[in-house]
Amino acid sequence: MTNIFIGGAWPYANGSLHLGRLASLLPGDVLARYFRSKGEDVLYVSGSDCHGTPVAVQALQEGVSPGDIADRFHLEFAECFKQLGFTYDLYTRTDQVFHHQLVQEMFLQLLKNGYLYKKTIQQTYCETDQRFLPDRYVEGTCPVCGNRARGDQCDYCSTLLDPADLSDKTCKICGNPPIERPTEHYYFALSRFQAELSEYAKQAQGWKENAVQLTGRYLKEGLQDRAVTRDLTWGVDVPVDGFEEKKIYVWIEAVSGYLSASKQWAAETGGSWESFWKEGKENITAYYVHGKDNIPFHTVVWPALLLGAGGLHLPDRIISCEYMTLEGKKFSTSSNWAVWVPDIMRRYQPDSIRYFLIANGPENRDTDFSWREFIHSHNGELLGAFGNLVNRTLAFIDKSFEGCVPEGNLSEEWKKIMEELYLESGALIEEGRLKEAIDLIFTCVRRANKFFDEQKPWAQIKENREACGYTLNICVQIIVNLSNLLHPFIPFSCEEIRKFLTLEQPVWRLTTVPANRKIQNLKLLFQRIDISQIEEETSLLEKQKL
Repeated sequence: MTNIFIGGAWPYANGSLHLGRLASLLPGDVLARYFRSKGEDVLYVSGSDCHGTPVAVQALQEGVSPGDIADRFHLEFAECFKQLGFTYDLYTRTDQVFHHQLVQEMFLQLLKNGYLYKKTIQQTYCETDQRFLPDRYVEGTCPVCGNRARGDQCDYCSTLLDPADLSDKTCKICGNPPIERPTEHYYFALSRFQAELSEYAKQAQGWKENAVQLTGRYLKEGLQDRAVTRDLTWGVDVPVDGFEEKKIYVWIEAVSGYLSASKQWAAETGGSWESFWKEGKENITAYYVHGKDNIPFHTVVWPALLLGAGGLHLPDRIISCEYMTLEGKKFSTSSNWAVWVPDIMRRYQPDSIRYFLIANGPENRDTDFSWREFIHSHNGELLGAFGNLVNRTLAFIDKSFEGCVPEGNLSEEWKKIMEELYLESGALIEEGRLKEAIDLIFTCVRRANKFFDEQKPWAQIKENREACGYTLNICVQIIVNLSNLLHPFIPFSCEEIRKFLTLEQPVWRLTTVPANRKIQNLKLLFQRIDISQIEEETSLLEKQKL
């Protein structure tokens, strides 16, 4: 038995989720469902990042409090994840007392262990707004690639930055050039972990290639100490005298949410957070699921914080996807060039969205979402292949065998095919190679359809009813096992199959259903989407663009 920890990235609660962000989060739920069906102990947590500068900026623009913005989008996120079938053991938020206390405890532990020190620095200050500017409130030219960047990180080349690194700086609030003023902050001695993190990264297994490359680049350039406090009014209080007007910097605070959520889950359920976190505990595997832009925080910053606090398990598997574009162009929230998750959920089945984002998502390279591909994917694969196999098999039994599974059993050939499929697709899922896993399973779906066509049960029933029943029994057994294998990916349709055949919860092993099992309340798994929707959706997308 292995204890599987899965940490899903924490979306900023400053605006609706779009499909590009969802694509980076969905692998976490696939992993959680898979490992649970395999019988492992799983703890899958995440939450809304309510303290980030984007939340404060959005509040400023709307003339409301950051808490109002955080409330609105946290509730929206939680509802979206629920409708999409995400099985978080806890989905929480960073503006809760529980999280604040954990972050402050970790801060004090790092201070006690000698990894925090005070330093007076020149910090960007806006004379117009009369305030020190958080890093994300500062924009300027990246010194590495020359593109416009924020004061904490460049989205184009992924370089970690400080506002002082930028040229042509402007204040995000008013647009005026800021000045610099002295202020005192605590710094985290990240540079002291250079050797340890280099060895950790060298021995890492199960990291996506982008994580290996980017982490190697950061380590090669040399780790720099980073400020862990900021002159802010929104966030976690610094638990040290003389720092009452400052907050703990969000880059140290947000990643600590993985631990605070685990402890909160334990407090609420009586579970053992230590089983998933305490170094020295046997059989822990920790997965972290996020987008490319979050790699350094999960492979450098978070491991350093865990090492600094002491006795806590480091990340094992880094599941970091690339970027998804939309109709050939980069997602842009400011230009409203996005497919928003609440909108698409109102019009399409959650399994259609889940399937597309896994089968066509940016797992290893940048990919594109287009309405044409999305609708053809639904009609061709989900409806045309999987839905067709299930419907024509069970409808035939319903009509010709009084709705009862006929006598028969899985042939040795098909038994071997299915057993190998469990092993091979399971190994791929554990490596984070979800696209390959679902492709492999759908190869079996198409093979099963071919078997149905070759056996011609519509002709068999006229010549040899027993042989026809045997064919249909094999098809039912294949469907039962496909409902196990596809459950992590498209859980809603697999749940319907379990209702049709009165099946137990999914397990990751060969399963059979007995003859004479009555089919219950059969209905179509998927409806065809009219291809006229392609033009309609594309037109709506263009109209919403600002």
